[in-house]
Amino acid sequence: MRLPRQLARRAPAKVGGVLVAAAGLGPVFHKARADAFTGAETASLLARRPYDLRHAAVSTWLNAGVPAPQVAEWAGHSVSVLLRVYAKCVTGQQEDAKRRVEAATRPSGTGR
Repeated sequence: MRLPRQLARRAPAKVGGVLVAAAGLGPVFHKARADAFTGAETASLLARRPYDLRHAAVSTWLNAGVPAPQVAEWAGHSVSVLLRVYAKCVTGQQEDAKRRVEAATRPSGTGR
């Protein structure tokens, strides 16, 4: 990932191997958002901050059933931080979880 030189000069964090200041990303992010979205989308709360995109990605991965340790690794979290922050975002998996528990506890040779 290549970032404008002026961002790299002010940066305390690495993004794609380049140091980038979070404050320096604001103008670039907002311009990219305005370029990519319609006027109505730009005026909405949709992806208003870069963090919103991260939150959406992590929530999507968890809701898709990706195991928490894998999501934590991808997000750069510990599993405990991931679950503390994102557990409330996981929805609609109860029936699938019940089926998996039933299948895992069924005696061998009974359709497992």
